[in-house]
Amino acid sequence: MDAPAPLTCSRAGCRETASWRIEWRNPRIHTEDRVKVWLACDEHVEFLREFLAAREFPLRVVPAVGADA
Repeated sequence: MDAPAPLTCSRAGCRETASWRIEWRNPRIHTEDRVKVWLACDEHVEFLREFLAAREFPLRVVPAVGADA
């Protein structure tokens, strides 16, 4: 049986394994029950968080489940 593929960072051009999960939504187009997810490696978690925060999108950053699996 093949091992599951590692979680990959959502930053454009990054192929590193993600260790963070950024859950967010655009309140202008998404209802409160709609949550989008970006994955982030340690290097890009702040960049992606700041990108979304600058747009005033509600977000939370949590450890990615299975990042070490």
